[in-house]
Amino acid sequence: MKLAISGTYSVGKTITTMAVSHLTGIPRSAALTMRELLPISVPGKTLEECTAPEIIMLIMRRNQVRAVNESHLPDGFVSDGSSLHEWCYGTVRVLVGINPNESAHVDSVEMTDEIRFYAGVLEQMGIPARQHAKAAYDAFVHLPIEFPLVKDGHRPVNERFRALADEMLLKVIDDLQIPVQIVGGSIPERLEKIMDIFGFTARMSIDEAIERAQQDYAKIDTTPETARVPATAQ
Repeated sequence: MKLAISGTYSVGKTITTMAVSHLTGIPRSAALTMRELLPISVPGKTLEECTAPEIIMLIMRRNQVRAVNESHLPDGFVSDGSSLHEWCYGTVRVLVGINPNESAHVDSVEMTDEIRFYAGVLEQMGIPARQHAKAAYDAFVHLPIEFPLVKDGHRPVNERFRALADEMLLKVIDDLQIPVQIVGGSIPERLEKIMDIFGFTARMSIDEAIERAQQDYAKIDTTPETARVPATAQ
């Protein structure tokens, strides 16, 4: 099974993916985080300071790492996000602005020449993103927006961005005719539903899987991108 855990920012994709992996024994796959990519790609900048060309580069780089990681797991994986995510996030910026924080209360963003060119590039980038998703994932589990946005000083997004991205992700998955299940609730409720939907065999209790996922999550390095020593590029 090649399963993608879908959903926009702050819906619990990472902790859910970790827990599903522990519970089922299916390996977890994930792309490098933006915190990891930014020091390699645009040293000294935060995501909200990046230009449109830099955003495009980061999307390309993150999907490259994601595809390589998935290719190393031919027998199946549970993916934290998918090839559609970076592309959808980038595309929503056409509507809300390159830096969504600045346009939090703006109904429409001025369509400058830069935004038009950016939109055209993102439209073309959507072709391989969709083709990869169609070929790489057997099914999606989509986590709806149920939790408040985590304002961690890292993600330059607002609630409008989240809603638009959530809507776009579901539409694209539906257009691709990839099976998708919307699974909400608490982490234990999500895990119970996922196990039931896909008929997975549990390797441990749900409580133990969640405990292990929480331990994994606690190990994530949340050092701000501008304070990091750049890691080796991948």
